[in-house]
Parts: sequence; C-alpha cells; structure tokens
Amino acid sequence: MLGERTMSGEDSTGTEARILSAADALFYEHGVQAVGMDRVRDASGVSLKKIYQCFPSKGALVEAYLRRRDQWARTALEERVARYTDPEARVLAVFDWLYEWVDGPDFHGCAFINAFGELGADSQAVAEAVRDHKTAVRTYLRNLAHETGAADPDWLGGQLAVLLDGAMSNASITDSPDPARHARSAARTLLRGAAVEEAPAAV
Repeated sequence: MLGERTMSGEDSTGTEARILSAADALFYEHGVQAVGMDRVRDASGVSLKKIYQCFPSKGALVEAYLRRRDQWARTALEERVARYTDPEARVLAVFDWLYEWVDGPDFHGCAFINAFGELGADSQAVAEAVRDHKTAVRTYLRNLAHETGAADPDWLGGQLAVLLDGAMSNASITDSPDPARHARSAARTLLRGAAVEEAPAAV
C-alpha cells in the first residue's frame, strides 16, 4: 500500500512516479540508510508534505522502491531471454543479461541483497519484498530449467539462482563483470550435468 491519497488520481500518480524515480536512483547508488527524505525531496522536486501523502513513512517508500525494482529487473530479464527459443540458450541468456548490466555504468550490486543487509533484520516489509523478489526469480529459473528437460528442475533452478546472486555480489565487490562470465560457464556445466543425469541408464 502506498498510503492514503489526498491529491487527484492523475496528479498523485505522476507525483508518486517522480518520487519513486528519485528514490530509486538515490537508494540504489548510495544505500537506503545514507539517504534521508530531504534528499528525496530535493531530487524529486516534491515537497516533504506531498511525499508523506504518497508514502506515509520512509519504510513505505523503501518497500515501494524495491517493488518497483522487482518489476524492472524481472521484465528486463524476461525480455532478454525471450530472444531465444533453444532451452539451453534461454538459460545462458540470463547470465548474458547479467554481464551487460554489471558492465554498465549504473551497476551497484543487487538492490535486494543491499537492502536486506541494511534493513532486513529490522523491517519485515523490506524482508518480505526481498524474499518475494528472490522467490519469483527462482521460480522463473526453475521454469527455464524445466524447459531443458532437467531431471530435477527445482534443484537446477536453485543452483542457477545461487550462481546469479553470487555473480552479482562478486561483481559489485570486484567492480568487474568477470563474475558474470564465470557464472555463465558454471551454468553451462550444470546444464550438461543435468542432461547426463536425465539420460537413461545403460542396460
């Protein structure tokens, strides 16, 4: 919930978008705790009064920021994967997408891991937003694994999710896209292993 709206629907929607865009850029680059609501006000050009009309607390704004990030990340990932029809290529496209993202100028790690590290122990709403995102990504990877005919797509999907999270964390720490390449190579190895596992045993 974004809080009770006292402005008109059209004005409120536009104002919320401006606030969220500003909060997204600030929270993602600098961290949630380092950014006060005054910085969101200055960046968005929206008064604190109007910000709190849309988002009754900073916690509510952080949750909305994470939900917005979830939609962006999953849509971007799915659009990249949709370019391919071969099941293995679709899985590997996940890591190609990751490489292009981390190699860009605006990569600052995984927003969800970052936010959970800062606030997850103290904010149930943040923890739930992070877990919802990670669950959705794992389910998506599980479905991609199922397309490959893997004997245990749930297990393979979990392994791919660990590779994805690990590559994002390492890329952030090392300031290099190389972990995405390493994760792609590891994913290919996992896919080949899954194919071997599903092959019928020799009689």
